[in-house]
Order: sequence, then structure tokens, then C-alpha cells
Amino acid sequence: MRRAVELASRGLGSTSPNPVVGCVITDAAGTIVGEGWHERAGGPHAEVHALRAAGEAARGGTAYVTLEPCNHTGRTGPCAGALVDAGITRVVYAVSDPNPQASGGGATLRAAGVATESGLLAEEAEAGNAAWLTSVRLGRPYVLWKYAATLDGRIAAADGTSQWISSAESRADVHRLRAEADAVVVGSGTLRADDPHLAVRGVEGAVQPLRVVLDTHATIRPTARVLDAVAPTLVVVGEDADTRHLTGVEPARLPYDKRGISVDALLRELYGRGVRSVLLEGGPTLAGAFVAAGAVDKVVGYLAPVLLGAGPAALGDAGIATLTDALRLRITETVRIGADIRVTAVPTATPSDPSVPAAPTAPKEH
Repeated sequence: MRRAVELASRGLGSTSPNPVVGCVITDAAGTIVGEGWHERAGGPHAEVHALRAAGEAARGGTAYVTLEPCNHTGRTGPCAGALVDAGITRVVYAVSDPNPQASGGGATLRAAGVATESGLLAEEAEAGNAAWLTSVRLGRPYVLWKYAATLDGRIAAADGTSQWISSAESRADVHRLRAEADAVVVGSGTLRADDPHLAVRGVEGAVQPLRVVLDTHATIRPTARVLDAVAPTLVVVGEDADTRHLTGVEPARLPYDKRGISVDALLRELYGRGVRSVLLEGGPTLAGAFVAAGAVDKVVGYLAPVLLGAGPAALGDAGIATLTDALRLRITETVRIGADIRVTAVPTATPSDPSVPAAPTAPKEH
């Protein structure tokens, strides 16, 4: 199963709106005879790739799958049926499928006389498929907030200079995060200060994410780098913004509040566009708005061995007035990246956004 989890990770960034799934098949003697993973949306699922690799050796064998085999017929047939037809006699899956339109594969397998087990390495499989699982369960995209800061928590100096706080290795690692996301989100402040490009560089075979700019009053310049043709871009403006200067751009108009564009409305908009994972790269104001909305599922901080003593902090006003209301995190990983330390943490309580209604869950694309 751990090998299946590893295989599933190879699909990050290319399977949305589908999950990432890995599958390993062993023969009747327990020898691995087939491996596969879901490589891209619309393509064969992991089980199909593994069964093709195994051939007749799959008969009488066991399939280890990171997600309950689907029971849905779309552009390909249900994986549960494919496993039965191949003569698999035992299926072990890590996580049950929470999608009511595609779940039930375990029951189908049992009805066909196939022994099933669930829950093996569930935590590892859940972590690897967090974006898709979150989108199904909450009806909104999964949000990873990334920032780079000094050891004293500053993202820029007092004069606004910020390039480069983090190391070249950390910046390269951010491109990996972009490649794994469906959308990269920044606000107008970051756009004015840095004129970021936001496209993926240096990651072979990467699918470029949707670049999303939150610009309440449509202050973006037509020459902004983010408006080039390298990757798709969505400019999100307030309902009453004047966008006549943005020729060739079709902005999305969303409601806004005292913090700017409504995070709730933005997540609904992105979900409706098929976005299931968001990399939040905006500055402290935008990060504060997402934290206040309960819409941050993971935090990745790149901490550089630098001290500034003044300048903007990584997180702005998040509506937290007292320590008892602090968003508590659990550190899941610390890694040395170049001269920096990358810290990964998740909220100790599952983030939720009650103002975003659970969207009807679409079946896994085939």
C-alpha cells in the first residue's frame, strides 16, 4: 500500500477534477505483477493501468488501491467491475470513496465474492489525496497557503524590498507546489509590488495552473506579466469595478466586503470552474482574509536565516483578537531546503466554511 501511495503522488497536478490514485497488484503468491496510477483526467484509472501491466498474472491475486475502486461508468467503465473481470480475489483499499455518485465499489466487489479490506495506511493515503477529498467533503477547493519569511516573521523589509528572502532552492520548490495546484491566487497588493508571473518553471511535464488575481477595483495594468499567454489567467474584480481598460480580459465579478473580494464567493466561483486545489501566494492581507474565512487547509512556510526587525508580517488581520481564538496548527514536516527550513503544518481542527454550501458532488471523470 505504501508503494501505491507513492505511485498516486505521480498524478498530482494532472488529474483534477479527479483524485490521485495508485494501485499495486500482486499474484496469488504475493509477488508484485502490476503497478499503475491515475495519470490524467479522462485517462484510464490506476486499477486499469495496473491490470494491464499484470495481465493474466492478476487472476487469483490481490489489488492494493489508495482509494475505494469506483463504481461509476463514465468515459471508462467502473474499476470495481474491471477487477472482478480480471479475476482479482482480494482488494485492499486505504480510503473509502466519499463521493455518493461513484462510491459503492467495495459493495460491488463483495457481492461478486471478492474479499475486501479497508483502512490500510488510510492516513498516508488521505494526506496524498487531501485536495480531492476536501473538495468532495466541503464543496470548495482545498487551499494551501505558502509564504516565505525571515526567522522573525517578516516577508519584506521596511522599505518594501523582498527579493530574495528565501533561497533559490526554496523558490524552485514553490514551482513544484504550483505544478501540483489547479490555481495560484494572489491579490492586487502582491501584483503591484512584485508583478509576479505565477507560471510554473523548471518542472517537466507540468500542467500550468490557472493564475487568479483578486483585484477589487480593477487596478491591474494591461502590461502585467500575469496576463501573458504562458498560462490561463482569471482576473476577479468587484461587482462595480470599471474594467474598460482591460481589453481582451473577461473578468469575473464577485461581491466584496471590508476585506476585499469575498473568499466564500471566490471559492464557489473557482469550484464551479473545476478548480479543486488552490495555492495561495498572496500577501498578508489576503492570507488574513482566508484564515478569517476558515479556508486554509495547509500552511507551508519557508523560513530563511535572516533577521529584519521591521517590515510586514507574513499574516495580516485574521479576525483573531485573543490567544484563545488562535488558529492552532500541527506540524507535519520540517525539511531543510537550501539555507532555509520548510515547515508544513495543518490546522488541528478540520477547516470548514459553513457559508459555502456543500456543492453537489460530481462523479469522478473517466
